[in-house]
Amino acid sequence: MAITAEQTLAFIRDFGDVIATNKDFLTQLDSDIGDGDHGINMNRGMRAVLAKLDSTNPPDISAIYRTTAMTLISTVGGASGPLYGTLFLQLGTATQGKAEISAKEWSEALTAAVHAVEARGKATLEDKTMIDALEPAITALSEAVADGADLEAALARAESSAEQGMKATIPLVARRGRASYLGERSAGHQDPGATSSWLLMGAAHRAFGNGTS
Repeated sequence: MAITAEQTLAFIRDFGDVIATNKDFLTQLDSDIGDGDHGINMNRGMRAVLAKLDSTNPPDISAIYRTTAMTLISTVGGASGPLYGTLFLQLGTATQGKAEISAKEWSEALTAAVHAVEARGKATLEDKTMIDALEPAITALSEAVADGADLEAALARAESSAEQGMKATIPLVARRGRASYLGERSAGHQDPGATSSWLLMGAAHRAFGNGTS
């Protein structure tokens, strides 16, 4: 089963919708340990992305991701814009010239994108950031694809692993980002970036694998 440009658009639209639905939740999480604007900023950015996609009608997978990236970078404040922008920009680079992509190609593209975010944010596992959801997701995805799992099963594993990684941020002491200023007081709170990254993996599951989770 291949991933098409139409499904890629559905992925971005789903992510925008789920961010809107969870805007207040994300903002509350960020109020506990950060600036209190993650949900607000991400929702503003994704509203702008959806409007831009509607007005420009990007012709292929790479153009969809690049449009998403540049719009987020220009409209989302704080760290979220550059980091999510980096993620989508790398997805655009990895899918350049492709009319559709396979499960293996999606796994490779997402892995490259997450590694680009890690380099941009200088974050690793257990720093209490979005990487704590994204790194387990790409590991699960690549292992599932290597095991011969179909796309639906691979996407489900990635989403589940992202959820586990997100929940695992709760007891952590933040080592990156605004939350790191709180030191030990950051423990006991779920990271908002990891949460929005889990929502991203859920959107991919639904759009690419007909997932229902």
